[in-house]
Amino acid sequence: TMVLTGAVPLALNPEAKSAAVIGIGTGLTMHTLLQSMSIDRVETVEIESAMAEASRGFLPRNSAAFADPRGSILIDDAKTFFSTRNRRYDIIISEPSNPWVSGVSNLFTREFYRRIRTHLNQRGLLVQWFQLYEIDPSLLASVMRGLGEVFPHYAVFAPSDHDVLIVASEAPIPLPAQAKVFEEPGLARELWTVHVLWAGDLDARYLGSRATLEPLFASYGMAANSDYFPVLDLNAAKHRFMEKSATDVVAMLNAGVPVLELLEPARAGRPMNPLHKGAYSFERVENTRLARYARDFLLGPAIPEPQGIPTLLQKDLELVRVRLIECRQPRDLDVWLHGLVHVAKTVNPYLPAEEAGAIWSRITAAPCHRDLHEFQRRWIALFAAVGARDAVRMAGVASDLLATQTGLNSDSREYLLMAGMAGYVAARAPEHARTLW
Repeated sequence: TMVLTGAVPLALNPEAKSAAVIGIGTGLTMHTLLQSMSIDRVETVEIESAMAEASRGFLPRNSAAFADPRGSILIDDAKTFFSTRNRRYDIIISEPSNPWVSGVSNLFTREFYRRIRTHLNQRGLLVQWFQLYEIDPSLLASVMRGLGEVFPHYAVFAPSDHDVLIVASEAPIPLPAQAKVFEEPGLARELWTVHVLWAGDLDARYLGSRATLEPLFASYGMAANSDYFPVLDLNAAKHRFMEKSATDVVAMLNAGVPVLELLEPARAGRPMNPLHKGAYSFERVENTRLARYARDFLLGPAIPEPQGIPTLLQKDLELVRVRLIECRQPRDLDVWLHGLVHVAKTVNPYLPAEEAGAIWSRITAAPCHRDLHEFQRRWIALFAAVGARDAVRMAGVASDLLATQTGLNSDSREYLLMAGMAGYVAARAPEHARTLW
């Protein structure tokens, strides 16, 4: 998260010349920024001198923070620092992420955003790390409302399954992230260390724009977090004690249907790297590995080696291959249908539309497909529509199956509901999604 806190804004604005960092932490964010040869200066503001001294304990991992002459560490309160210096920056990073720590929650208020906005250059970016563990989604919604009342544009990235990076600006966020950061040797080395190897790995961590995510945040009905209405400050410690979590926000990247891609078609990103490292902190990496294995198993002439493949998925893939591709009694022995729901959730959200489409084309091209029952073909048509990101067809087929199928198990019913609602919302027919719900 600390490496990506520095690298994401550089990928969005590779020509940035100046940066300010609030809170030194380990010094790794400052170190990452200084790997850019375009950066002229990085000023890190730390309120507690002992923290700056303690961060030396991470040497040499953060060596640029102390050795690069373009960087400086200033012991001061962030509010005082910015208010007494008439300086503007291309990037400002607010790194403290634990809102229950004394003094940290006021870095997430509407008033803080108003002050910090005046210290950004015309197309400058504010980047804020917000943790999702030990917090409630409603508190994130309160912060996002306060931010949205000040900045007309924002986008959210997920550096891990437990954190978000909020990027805000007066100007439209320059998406997608540029691959230029991988041309800088120092930056590429830092990104390689955290298993971010090329631009597709950044695309995989993009959660959504303001247009996509604001309706979700608005649904909580929370007031803007403010110095005069400190929702976050009053509730953070309580939610930490109660072990609340807002990680479901990032879990949208791993829904069984590519919901975010349907809502924001332009996000269809570059492929993730084929090494599949880093799954320990980002579930989508492992899910992409499983999707690629399923693709090769169903399409390839040779069956790949099942290294680390869950037994249930392996069983479902074998069942689909035997019944629907090799055509061994699929019409009457249709237990494969339950397994196919699992396979569809495994492949469709993580493969590009053309790769997912190749799987469903292989199944529909099998000689036994035309002999299947109508409802069985309708299910396969739904999976193909989801793989193709065909919102209108998704909505229509899913609604029809929900209306006509009886005896569905909860897994199948929930899949139909998600596919139908996502299709209707993406097709700009939210009233039909509400009716389906």
